[in-house]
Parts: sequence; structure tokens; C-alpha cells
Amino acid sequence: MTTAGTPRDWPLWEVFVRARRGLSHVHAGSLHAPDAAMALRNARDLYTRRQEGVSIWVVPSAAITASSPEEKDAFFDPAADKAYRHPTFYDVPEGAPHL
Repeated sequence: MTTAGTPRDWPLWEVFVRARRGLSHVHAGSLHAPDAAMALRNARDLYTRRQEGVSIWVVPSAAITASSPEEKDAFFDPAADKAYRHPTFYDVPEGAPHL
């Protein structure tokens, strides 16, 4: 583990936690740490103090690529012309509880 430099020099990590009854990981917050192992330990201490999590992911913020809010219309617009992806014109059979 390399701890060179001050905490200000450490990379930023994004923390995702899966709750006990949750099905997916949810963004819990961010933290600075010198490496992945320390980020994982710090995330556990910071974001699961009351044993609310069963799984933690830590991801370097620099590794995340996100869409731009300014380009949301152009980026998501192509999905609007694919009506077949939305079951608005299908008959839902009775007794199908999860549709």
C-alpha cells in the first residue's frame, strides 16, 4: 500500500453500497484514499457503520464516464422512436403479477 503524499493528493473514489434487502448497489458517496484496499476499508467504516450493507464497490472517480446534462436531449432522444420497447399497446394478461 502506497500512502505517499497528503490526503489531498489521494485519488477520489466513488462508493456504492448494496443494502441487506436491496437488489442493486446504490451510490452512497465519495472519499479520498491512496489505493483500492484503503478505499474499501474506509468506505466500510464510513457508509456501513450500522451494518446496513452486505456489499461495497469502490470505483476511482476518474474511471467513470458519464453523459453530459447539457446534451441530455440529443443523447436520449433516439430512444423515443422505439415504441416497441415500451409495452403501451400490449394487453396484460390477468394473473400476471409482475408485469
